[in-house]
Amino acid sequence: MSPRRVPVSRRDRPAKPALSREGMVAVALRVMREEGLERLTMRRLAAELDTGPASLYVYVRNTAELHGAILDELVAGLEQPAGGPWRERLVGLLTAYSDLLFAHPGLARSVLTLRPSGPHYLRLIDTLLGLLLAGGLPERQAAWGVDILLQQATATAAEQTGRDESADADAEEQDLALAVAEARPDEYPHLARVRDEILSGTGEQRRRWAFETLIDGLGPTREG
Repeated sequence: MSPRRVPVSRRDRPAKPALSREGMVAVALRVMREEGLERLTMRRLAAELDTGPASLYVYVRNTAELHGAILDELVAGLEQPAGGPWRERLVGLLTAYSDLLFAHPGLARSVLTLRPSGPHYLRLIDTLLGLLLAGGLPERQAAWGVDILLQQATATAAEQTGRDESADADAEEQDLALAVAEARPDEYPHLARVRDEILSGTGEQRRRWAFETLIDGLGPTREG
């Protein structure tokens, strides 16, 4: 005769931790870092949190808002510019922001279509505005300029990370370099003239140059 099965009370099981937006974002950030943003679905996140996907929509409207919350958490760790000229601090902060996105390829592409509004992202905007205003820019040009500068940082990171994930990226880079080197002066006179500069410089040098050039164009020329 088999022994009688002893029932186990559900109350003996450890209670699940209460859901919260902060806890959800922390787990989402961990999954993204370990496996990439592509694997971070609402279903996967719900499984990590031992709940159903529907429960997560109490805290975020959709996946895009979740990505925005992850970005906000990452931005919180950005090193704020210390002393020095306003322009140098501005370029340094923008470079740090683009480096952050370079480290998270999937997020860089997602951010292109996001309108982040978290408290840490707003602090980033506020800091950038303060630096532009310290440089003497009119208020409208400073306000619109922040949008352009952040777009540049985001698009550059998304473009580069897309190349990094392409199996043919190295071959395409070599093809371009060869095409530029072999461009005939009679067909491409201007390209031939600057062929040594077309692909020159490191990625960081070119990013900093792009930011500096945009900042130059934000000068107090017209309010339009």
